[in-house]
Amino acid sequence: MSSPSGRVNPALIGMLEQIKKATEELPKASKRMMQLTGVGWSPDKLVKVVVGPRGQLADIDIDPRVFRKPDAAALQAAIMAASREAVIDINKQREEVMSGQFPADLTSLQHEMRSNESDTIGKLMNRLDADIYEEGKEDR
Repeated sequence: MSSPSGRVNPALIGMLEQIKKATEELPKASKRMMQLTGVGWSPDKLVKVVVGPRGQLADIDIDPRVFRKPDAAALQAAIMAASREAVIDINKQREEVMSGQFPADLTSLQHEMRSNESDTIGKLMNRLDADIYEEGKEDR
């Protein structure tokens, strides 16, 4: 955008330079994101779930004490709770990596837009595929 005098607005030039720099840094950010893991624990701390950078299950650790009183439904609930926490963790880490990639003005605008949406996007991103699957079972 140019001013009435025909000169380009210096603020616009600065922002374009920041965007160019961010674009050049995207391959590094992408590599960092592919190295992330998210960790979640069940409320009783007997189940630990690790997810990879895309939120897919990478590891699960079940404390042997779970088997003292076998309860399949409780174990399933613990695994699902830990999975949900791991997905929330990985999404938060991805957001941190990406927020450092863009100019501060753009990042603050993004946060403002999210707060105006009552964080609908955040809620959707933190849903497990299993939650969506369960909802779909009711419709079948």
